[in-house]
Amino acid sequence: MKKSKLVSIILCLVLGAALLLSSCSSSNTTPATTTPTESAKKPFKVFLITMDLMDQHWVSVDKGCKAAAAELGNIDYVWNAPTNGKDDAAQIECINNAVADGANLILLASNGPDTQVATLKEAAAQGVKVIYVDSPANFDALQTLATDNTAAGKTAGEQMIAGLKAKGVEKGKIGIVNVNAATTSTVLREKGFRAAFEGTGFEILETQYGEGQVDKSQQIATNYITEGCVGIFGTNEGGTVGVGNAIAEAGGKVVGVGFDKSDAVLQHIKSANLLCTMAQNPYVMGYEGMKSAKVALDGGTISQKNYDTGVSVIDINTK
Repeated sequence: MKKSKLVSIILCLVLGAALLLSSCSSSNTTPATTTPTESAKKPFKVFLITMDLMDQHWVSVDKGCKAAAAELGNIDYVWNAPTNGKDDAAQIECINNAVADGANLILLASNGPDTQVATLKEAAAQGVKVIYVDSPANFDALQTLATDNTAAGKTAGEQMIAGLKAKGVEKGKIGIVNVNAATTSTVLREKGFRAAFEGTGFEILETQYGEGQVDKSQQIATNYITEGCVGIFGTNEGGTVGVGNAIAEAGGKVVGVGFDKSDAVLQHIKSANLLCTMAQNPYVMGYEGMKSAKVALDGGTISQKNYDTGVSVIDINTK
């Protein structure tokens, strides 16, 4: 009887100890399951929205963004843009869709200075941050990463003047194939280009707009050649390729200078249809833009408000 009682007492003590240990273990592990770790944090959603999906320039910006996002981690990255070339309404829709999809930050190459402003204000009101790559709008953003387009345009003009003088041409008509009258980056390139010709014997004709499309730009350049132009400037990749195509068809007698770098542009330079092109650094725009995005999203401060990504002259002698 006593032995049975003793066994009962021991069993009760063992059971009580087990319950106590179970209770302590539970209290120690519960916080670990409810407190989020760094790896469990929801990734930031960053959207790159450019003017189109076609130009090699934007493809390079995308590559830079992807590389930085992969290095930084904790970023859900998406590239979007109008599918049929530069279209203000379509780009506005891209911005609205990004906000609706939960964007924390948008890297934007704005079609123009004003058309996207109202949409950007609405996005900012919903907590979405904005950084500009290549082309800003008239709405304050955390940072702008772009070429000094006025200076680069002036360099393009100086290169054309030097090329014309090397051929013994000291005067004549000059044509400009721009994208449109609103895109800030290309408007500034034209401004710088025109400044280079001040005080010379050359006459710059009224600018024509090809909307960045190769076929339309080529037709404009062909018309300029028919008017007797001795030089033609293309302000972006599509315009430059169009200018090169037109000069090639005309037998290469006109000096062409362009902007941006692509396989087609480089081939025109190699074939002497174009004298040179102003090569931007779109990869740097994307890469450094994404790094700045991460700094901002982590609550840090971006030290450089305006980041000049530089430009270089590529001609037939460039290796």
